[in-house]
Amino acid sequence: MVRELKEKLGGLPSPAEAEDIWSDIWHQEAHNSTAIEGNTLVLAEVERLLEEGRAVGAKPLRDYMEVKGYGDAAKWVYGQALEPGEWSSDELISLQEIREVHFTAMTPVWTVEPHPHATAAESPGNFRRHEIAQFPGGMKPPPWTTLDPEIHEWLQGVNRLTAESEQPFAERLAVLHNKFEQIHPFLDGNGRTGRLILNLVLCRLGYPPAIIYKRDRDRYLSAMRKADNGEPGPVGELIARSVTTNLYRFVMPAVAGPVKLLPLPALASKKISENALRVAATRGRLRAIKDQDGTWRSSKKWVSEYLSSKHKRV
Repeated sequence: MVRELKEKLGGLPSPAEAEDIWSDIWHQEAHNSTAIEGNTLVLAEVERLLEEGRAVGAKPLRDYMEVKGYGDAAKWVYGQALEPGEWSSDELISLQEIREVHFTAMTPVWTVEPHPHATAAESPGNFRRHEIAQFPGGMKPPPWTTLDPEIHEWLQGVNRLTAESEQPFAERLAVLHNKFEQIHPFLDGNGRTGRLILNLVLCRLGYPPAIIYKRDRDRYLSAMRKADNGEPGPVGELIARSVTTNLYRFVMPAVAGPVKLLPLPALASKKISENALRVAATRGRLRAIKDQDGTWRSSKKWVSEYLSSKHKRV
């Protein structure tokens, strides 16, 4: 699907070309990634806050500032991925970018509720100078004195992502995502920063961002614990499924013209589900073409014609 996006549809659309796509992904990511960490804002409140700057509802100020910071950082990530700015370099990602993402995401909440144990040297964008206790499942982050070599080694791994490897790409991403969380370079905000960095890497490689939904929180944390023990497959599956979902849900339908043939999941909507489209295609009621690999493809035009004829039936 990513190859099709690049070769047939011209790659990821820029924010200027597809504002609605990026806006939807932006809202969903800011909502779900902060909710995984316990944020209580619902999606409608997130949308109003990010689009209008209005704090709707009666939630703790910390929750609004968490979403505001994450939203700002996600917008920065998307912009850097699609239109690299002053931080761009020959490398896929830099140490300065890691610090910038953390600084942007954490500064708003830090101004109203800083970490109670933080020193002045541990403010947003700066590495921790504290030891971190062992996590549930047995993982213990390395001593703070080793953070510099740990992060530089991690960066080397990221910048080797484009090299050939026998390990599936999603699993390689999972290993790197999990390793960042194991290193735990900051005193607070490592989960949010790690997911933002993952999306920066994905976008720079031509993929849509991944969103780990709050409904998958337990599955995500369980998968991360398995990755701690050398089993990255479950995290890789979550990342791959999320990227594919965003490709189908947000990107391909918006950048493809009305007659472009797309997989049925990319044509599903509130009006008709993927399963209903598949049934209609199988029964010959929806114009569609079946690929050699069994994938059904149709177009916006054909789906519109099918829906119109369906409503006319008695």
